[in-house]
Amino acid sequence: MNLEIVQSEATGQSSRSVQAYEDLRNLIVSGHFVPNARLTEAELTTLLDVSRGTVRSVIVRLAQEGYLTREPNRGVRTRLFTVEEAAAVLEARETLESALAGKCAERATDSEVELLGATWDEMREADQTGDAARYSELNRAFHRYIREGARQPIMVGFVDRLMYPLVMRQFRDQTRSHPRANSLGEHEAILAAIRTRNADAAAAAMRHHVSSARRALLLSTAR
Repeated sequence: MNLEIVQSEATGQSSRSVQAYEDLRNLIVSGHFVPNARLTEAELTTLLDVSRGTVRSVIVRLAQEGYLTREPNRGVRTRLFTVEEAAAVLEARETLESALAGKCAERATDSEVELLGATWDEMREADQTGDAARYSELNRAFHRYIREGARQPIMVGFVDRLMYPLVMRQFRDQTRSHPRANSLGEHEAILAAIRTRNADAAAAAMRHHVSSARRALLLSTAR
């Protein structure tokens, strides 16, 4: 077989594997599967439109990264966190996100700060109209813009690997209104500190915001 054809096929298989990994990871993070959901190779082959071999390699990678668990006689399941694991994730996020907010206050460009302000304006509109889904989307964007403005890729990498959305989904108190009553004001305080380039105030405001979100979860009652 022609070497170029072999290389082309290998490249195609690699790209399909990468896409399948990203697709399944996004499905897990977005809440498509509930915590501790059992996944089968047949189901994932159909869902991702790839071969079983590709599915197996994707499962191995996601299990290594902690998104999936593999146990004898139980197969593959989405991650289910213990209370202790969840608390550790939340503590790490509080430390990392507050540091990134401080860096953002120091390093973000004026246009990036303007984008952050425009995002908060949209969050306020979503809050006023009761559009919780839109508020959540904008909330994720707000935090993403802060991470980008911080220009600290190593620290951002640590945040991305925390699987915080999975913890939030598992332990969120469904009886409480969403977003939290003080969430918008907490974001406004973060924005004000970044606008004035006050790194210490930005870090403190972010720490307060993340710790407030942590206290709203059902960690104490889940023991």
